[in-house]
Amino acid sequence: MAERVRYAKTFMTRLKGLLGTSALSDGDGLLISPCSSIHMFGMKYAIDCVFLDKHNTVVGLVENILPGKMSKNFSNASQCLELPAGKIARTGTTVGNALTIENTTSGV
Repeated sequence: MAERVRYAKTFMTRLKGLLGTSALSDGDGLLISPCSSIHMFGMKYAIDCVFLDKHNTVVGLVENILPGKMSKNFSNASQCLELPAGKIARTGTTVGNALTIENTTSGV
């Protein structure tokens, strides 16, 4: 789903998220942990969100979430992978899929 994933796991990196960016390039992603919902306040572009449990199993999907919106809360999610809009549809990702996460970089 993404070749280059940044990892937001501190309070400040989770708070900042993708704010201040103008786009998320294909192949890029942001993994936020812990995270069971996201907001798009202050964002300038839409994204896709893949919510994962502690075993990296997909427990929720939000496609093309627009600036100014909020996702629903996925109570069984422990992290969220933010991706360019359209990535979920292009990859055919569904709830129940298992993802492998490796070699993330810290910060945003």
